[in-house]
Amino acid sequence: MTVQQESAAGRVAELRATRERARRGPSDRATEAQHAKGKLTARERIELLLDTGSFNEVEQLRRHRAAGFGIEEHRPHTDGVITGWGTVEGRTVFVYAHDFRIFGGALGESHAAKIHKIMDMAVAAGAPLVSLNDGAGARIQEGVPALAGYGGIFRRHARASGVIPQISVVLGPCAGGAAYAPALTDFVFMVSGTSQMFVTGPDVVRAVTGEDVTRERLGGADVHAERSGVAHFVYEDERTCLSEVRYLLSLLPSHNRQEPPAVESGDPAGRRGDALLGLVPAEGRLPYDMRRVIEEIVDHGDFLEVHERWAPNILCGLARLGGGTVGVVANQPVSLAGVLDSRAAEKAARFVRMCDAFNVPLLSLVDVPGFLPGVDQEHGGVIRHGAKLLYAYCEATVPRVQLILRKAYGGAYIVMDSRSIGADLSYAWPTNEIAVMGAEGAANIIFRKQIAEADDPEAVRARVVKDYRSELMHPYYAAERGLVDDVIDPAETRPVLIRAFRMLRTKHVEQPFRKHANSPL
Repeated sequence: MTVQQESAAGRVAELRATRERARRGPSDRATEAQHAKGKLTARERIELLLDTGSFNEVEQLRRHRAAGFGIEEHRPHTDGVITGWGTVEGRTVFVYAHDFRIFGGALGESHAAKIHKIMDMAVAAGAPLVSLNDGAGARIQEGVPALAGYGGIFRRHARASGVIPQISVVLGPCAGGAAYAPALTDFVFMVSGTSQMFVTGPDVVRAVTGEDVTRERLGGADVHAERSGVAHFVYEDERTCLSEVRYLLSLLPSHNRQEPPAVESGDPAGRRGDALLGLVPAEGRLPYDMRRVIEEIVDHGDFLEVHERWAPNILCGLARLGGGTVGVVANQPVSLAGVLDSRAAEKAARFVRMCDAFNVPLLSLVDVPGFLPGVDQEHGGVIRHGAKLLYAYCEATVPRVQLILRKAYGGAYIVMDSRSIGADLSYAWPTNEIAVMGAEGAANIIFRKQIAEADDPEAVRARVVKDYRSELMHPYYAAERGLVDDVIDPAETRPVLIRAFRMLRTKHVEQPFRKHANSPL
């Protein structure tokens, strides 16, 4: 071997050693501390998320250039964030993962620049972006440049919205800017017991307001799943969480110019759903679980519910129907009788807009008695929030099919993707009741004077209710007026819907030119 070859070999050996140090991280003790908290390291998480051996790292050797407060003496490679791309079920996915072992995952100028680069690459390549978040916010020692780094992330999330799927996985404490970034993305995953998100932490809350609160009570996974609505999915451990991220990605297109991936379904398209007759009581006041209806209709009963624990009176989720992805929006009679309220409308509106952005056809299953009445709802902006769902449906250009199972009353009927606001097809079961309101309420208004003056008010009320129901609420009333395309046998629901969505696959709508819409927020 020549001197030149020996020198080159030495340089290669040095490179390998440097890369190995970067892969190992700061120390075994730091890794043990991460594991002791029930958390995986950033690289272990990436390995679980991506197909085996597919990860390509970018800027592994980058280090910060900051000085002051002793930070210049600590310049680890990666600067606390691992960035790159790989594949999920063979399709390209970009990823960045905070390494909590380095500066607590806090973001500095170089750290942010790495994230900016991978976000730009994801948009340019037209591939999903997944962030694995486990960071303590802006790096205090670096000051304003760290804050500017978050600004660059926020701007890129906004520009990529509706262009590529953006998924945030919160796997540790995320404060300040580290909490806002996930909130700008399409989906947020959290893990019970180890994930927290808050704009200001417990110490600041205690100092400013005097409230004594733990991290978990302030911004834990349960809080964001049930009360704030920030978390779309919550799981008990990181492995299950990352497995479900992979499943979600399999249901979505890589970018907004693609259709969602279709698969060969082993569930026959012509399969009857005779069980549906027993799942849904004909009596409109009796509750039932709409999830069981969805599971009976979709391929293999697989339904990935979004926001399962927030606004449970409406169900939103993704499934496959005849091998193709559909977004399902459904009233849930076992929760508040399935009424629409502010939270339900907001939840469904965001889901409808996500589906429309990524070419996911929409199936709306309707059994709704109306909007929730009350002073709190009116003062809380139920009109404004209800308008969000109405707007989302009116704006959507993807294939849209409505199925009315039982009740569909008043404005809630219109809002749940009726033909009048643009549903391509509307079907109904023979148990449907479409009307301005229930027969009892309508009769009490129309025949108020007649009932009040009668010798037997209850007998008159019963008679006029029966007359109103038979005249204006029979199951074929809407079909006779062209507002329902067909009344179908519930057992034939699955094949009817599959045929409808297959026909609508080539639907195309020309949109008027505009900078952007001014949708209700």
